Amino acid sequence: MVPAARLAQITQRFEFLEAKMAQGDGDIAALGREYAELRPVVEQIAEWQALTDGIADAEAMLKDPEMKALAEDELDALRQRLPQAEHALQLALLPKDAADARPAMLEIRPGTGGEEAALFAGDLLRMYQRYSEARGWSFEIIEEQATELGGIKEVVAHIKGQQVFARLKYESGVHRVQRVPSTESGGRIHTSAATVAVLPEAEDVDITIDANDLRIDTMRSSGAGGQHVNTTDSAVRITHIPSGIVVTSSEKSQHRNREIAMQVLRTRLFDMERQRADSERSASRKAQVGSGDRSERIRTYNFPQGRMTDHRINLTLYKLDQVMQGDLDEMIDALTADAQAAQLAEMGE
Repeated sequence: MVPAARLAQITQRFEFLEAKMAQGDGDIAALGREYAELRPVVEQIAEWQALTDGIADAEAMLKDPEMKALAEDELDALRQRLPQAEHALQLALLPKDAADARPAMLEIRPGTGGEEAALFAGDLLRMYQRYSEARGWSFEIIEEQATELGGIKEVVAHIKGQQVFARLKYESGVHRVQRVPSTESGGRIHTSAATVAVLPEAEDVDITIDANDLRIDTMRSSGAGGQHVNTTDSAVRITHIPSGIVVTSSEKSQHRNREIAMQVLRTRLFDMERQRADSERSASRKAQVGSGDRSERIRTYNFPQGRMTDHRINLTLYKLDQVMQGDLDEMIDALTADAQAAQLAEMGE
């Protein structure tokens, strides 16, 4: 179990933050973030401490013949609750991903499978939109290229809310679909795929971008066709020369486009830096919940059988209709629990 000195240190830090915030001292936003992170940990410590104190008291009562029967009943009940409290405390003490509480950029692109892959990419977009709505998050599409049949060539969305990256980070990878395309007259099942990338949003302090490393081009926006084509040179394309990353944004305002494109560029560079640091820090990262590698097949959506299978944890759910409507919590909870179990195992080695 965790040393008592460490638990006392965490509780003292929490009480210190509480006092500083009550006095209005220091950077209130930073103090508030740390306070919010520590609060669930301190609550678990208090629950575990109350149980262990209760067990000690009940054990002391065993020495009193008149209280022995009552103490034995109480001890049984308290000892049954202790393993669960210890496990919850261990989970609460696991190192947190600093990006968990951040907003995220969601990028979806069709993979193999032509127009059917583009239609599936559109289905995934709607699935994540519905999931975001159910959780009360804001979901803003900031770049979208559609196909003539209503599929998607590429989409970038900005998602803001509570614990966005924590909930969506295991969605990165190749999503495979097996179904009969609407364009297929023979009723044959086709397999196609789309790639999903979920990147934690970068803050200004995370990434410094040298203006000399950028090439910024303005170009004519492409509209929906016909009279609706936007003919102003408002679209912005930013190329980050050292990394080769190219970002475009084609809203109506050129100023807003530059702002959006820089935000996406910062996020992609931050993600590259996180991936590099993760690879250096943990060779076993891939053995956890996949590597987050965009080329790794993580999940299959089989429409004829109404099932979704996540290959990283071998979990199959036979409720594909609900999943496509944004019912993702069961899958995400299972992936999170698997990652936590891997972390606990790593710490115990």
